[in-house]
Amino acid sequence: MTGMPEDYKALAHAVEDLYDHIADVRTGDKEATETVESAIDLLDRGVVRVAEIDGSGSVVVHEWLKKAILLLFRLRAIETIEVGPFEYADRLPLKHGLAAAGVRVVPGASARWGSFLAPGVVLMPSYVNIGAYVGEQTMVDTWATVASCAQIGARVHLSGGVGIGGVLEPPNAVPVVVEDDAFVGSRCMIVEGARVGQGAVVGAGTIVSPSIPVIDVETGEELSRGTIPPWSVAVSGSRRREFPGGEFFLPCVLIIKRMKEGERHDKITLNAVLREHGVST
Repeated sequence: MTGMPEDYKALAHAVEDLYDHIADVRTGDKEATETVESAIDLLDRGVVRVAEIDGSGSVVVHEWLKKAILLLFRLRAIETIEVGPFEYADRLPLKHGLAAAGVRVVPGASARWGSFLAPGVVLMPSYVNIGAYVGEQTMVDTWATVASCAQIGARVHLSGGVGIGGVLEPPNAVPVVVEDDAFVGSRCMIVEGARVGQGAVVGAGTIVSPSIPVIDVETGEELSRGTIPPWSVAVSGSRRREFPGGEFFLPCVLIIKRMKEGERHDKITLNAVLREHGVST
């Protein structure tokens, strides 16, 4: 959905109107709750998405859906939730109907209502927050987190301990986007609206954010910050900078290999590429 379907325009306008008067929204407002929860239900079923890539390759944010999430937290009271021996106190329930949706969720994993998990998704002990979208056949590995409104493509592997940052405010802020077929190595942090292109490989421990330069090692060119190009291999690096207080090394991201479109690295090949550049695997 790259536009606003006619079926949801009235709902979107109702949410926008509520948000314009958010200071007056109170817990227990039945009519407002029904309106907002209708929008969240669409997110939960994957009918709509907080953000997506349009035909020009740009990320389009559907602000009314973010506003619905922000309103939801004002409208719902904290409730006690019991899951087996565990007790939680939260405003939102967890997702349900996982088996029917073709999703595998290992004990210790949880996904909040209002997130979407496509068929074939596997959640090891991990966490997926409201507004997030996880595409088909994607693996969210142990202790990885997919934070609010992050958009993860199909056939992605988020390795152990990966942190995918979230964003709710301001409503027009672009969330993290990881495109189809990407591989994100262990303990990487992809934050602040960063974007990992289709088929890209991000080496273990790399931090990708709009404040960290991305440099092509073959040309020395500084690329768009916070963006890993499609079909490339990126690793963590540093570069020397002079300051009045001395010489320091600041972090950067290095693009060490460009792949052909559609090329995939098996693990042995990827490890060889990383070792060639002295990167820990």
